[in-house]
Amino acid sequence: MSNLEFQNDLDRLLSVMPPKVVSFITLESLSDVIEIVLDIGRPPEVRHSGGKIEKLGKDDVNDDDIDYVTSRIQTFTHDNRSGIPGTLHRISAIRNRQGKIVGLTCRIGRVVTGTIACIKDFCTQGKSILFLGPPGVGKTTKLREISRLVADELGKRVVIVDTSNEIAGDGDVPHPAVGASRRMQVAQPELQKDIMIEAVENHTPEVIVVDEIGTEAEAQAARTIAERGVMLIATAHGNCLESLIKNPILSDLVGGIQSVTLGDDEAKRRASQKTVLEREKQPTFDIVIEIQDRDTLAVYKNTSEAVDYILRGWPIRPEIRKVNSKPSDIMAEKLPQEFNQKEVESPKDNKMNFSFSRQEYVEKVKPLKKVYLYAVSRTIVEKIIESLDMNVEITRNIEDADIVIAHKNYAKGGAKILNSAQEYRIRVFYVKTNSMSHIQKVLKEALDIQPGDVNTTHDYKDETEIALDEAKNAIKKVLEGAPEIELAPQNTHIRKLQHELIEQYNLKSISVGEEPNRCIKVLKK
Repeated sequence: MSNLEFQNDLDRLLSVMPPKVVSFITLESLSDVIEIVLDIGRPPEVRHSGGKIEKLGKDDVNDDDIDYVTSRIQTFTHDNRSGIPGTLHRISAIRNRQGKIVGLTCRIGRVVTGTIACIKDFCTQGKSILFLGPPGVGKTTKLREISRLVADELGKRVVIVDTSNEIAGDGDVPHPAVGASRRMQVAQPELQKDIMIEAVENHTPEVIVVDEIGTEAEAQAARTIAERGVMLIATAHGNCLESLIKNPILSDLVGGIQSVTLGDDEAKRRASQKTVLEREKQPTFDIVIEIQDRDTLAVYKNTSEAVDYILRGWPIRPEIRKVNSKPSDIMAEKLPQEFNQKEVESPKDNKMNFSFSRQEYVEKVKPLKKVYLYAVSRTIVEKIIESLDMNVEITRNIEDADIVIAHKNYAKGGAKILNSAQEYRIRVFYVKTNSMSHIQKVLKEALDIQPGDVNTTHDYKDETEIALDEAKNAIKKVLEGAPEIELAPQNTHIRKLQHELIEQYNLKSISVGEEPNRCIKVLKK
């Protein structure tokens, strides 16, 4: 749509506005306005995209002003929404208890192009995509542009389920902004789920586009569509993936949540409680994109993996895309994945050309203050930082970290995280257990903390860790040929852990002596 066409589109909006509003605004002044608000007993307002609110004059809106607008637009539907045929503008009504209209919100609909350039590679994969984000960040704008892209450039059969006519505009003819996409209007919001199913059953679509999935029935309809092999592009209520997982009504969109009781061995392996939350089934959507603001999108390329990580409390970082960046630019912004002993060079197109030895690189890094955790207890690390009064911060973004502390047992499953650490040249330190003493030791090593650097008055001494280390040394000696090794006396709980550890090495362990001097002997079976 040309600039002139859009200005004519704004003319049509101004043509239904009261004279007291039109006299204060021009087409140019509407360039960043998102809403015009008319409330009886208050001056008219325009609300700008940056949050600024501007009052238009001092005269209050009255009944005549409201009637002026409502007499020039179509009748409001059950959801108190109306519009101007052939445009994307939406006019919503506020009513009093008697049903009288006492306020109007006139939302300006714009044809904005280029908002999906940075995620075009995902939109052309044929995978179902769910957009999340607060109101006003451009979810519907992206649906509109994806509809045109898939219908016109990829030649797919696209059907838009348009509940409030917000995607394809008011009137019987869809707005040109959606290209060759077909549009099914929804008479009442509660019928959206039925129209979704009708679309897939009657009109053989390859792609269905839906705005604002908000009920359990609509979530079930979305799953039905996805199970029939139709690509689904939709938005849902929720600011982020984690909030969606916790939403009992909509969590089915990302696989649903169920409570599972683990066996003793599995709970121990995970270092978790026996009752945990897990994903119930395959997600309806393959990709989830959080719209953080109009220019920033956070992409979870594998919804199943992302949900599993979040439920287990493992750190996961989505891929950040900027609206003004192309997908091909994403990797160019990162540092090289590998560097050898002799030289490190930046990509040729990088403005910051540099080369230096690995030793020089280690010496030039900034002081280690930010830590990224992978499968390591955040609670324990926070206690250590507090007790030792460390100048350390735990970060959720790996690119901000100075070091990564990861659990050795989950290193294989966390290959992507560790690869990201390598890309950003972040050193990785491993812990073998989630015990406080061991994490404390690794943290001190990672931060190169010397005696006197921190307050060591509250250093944590873990008797359990010491006892298990003794058992490991005994196991090693027995495996090397020693007939038997007697361990130091321990309490019942620690002896139980020692028995379990010895059993893992297919050795025999027996308890001897009387309390409080009862201890374990390690010997071959």
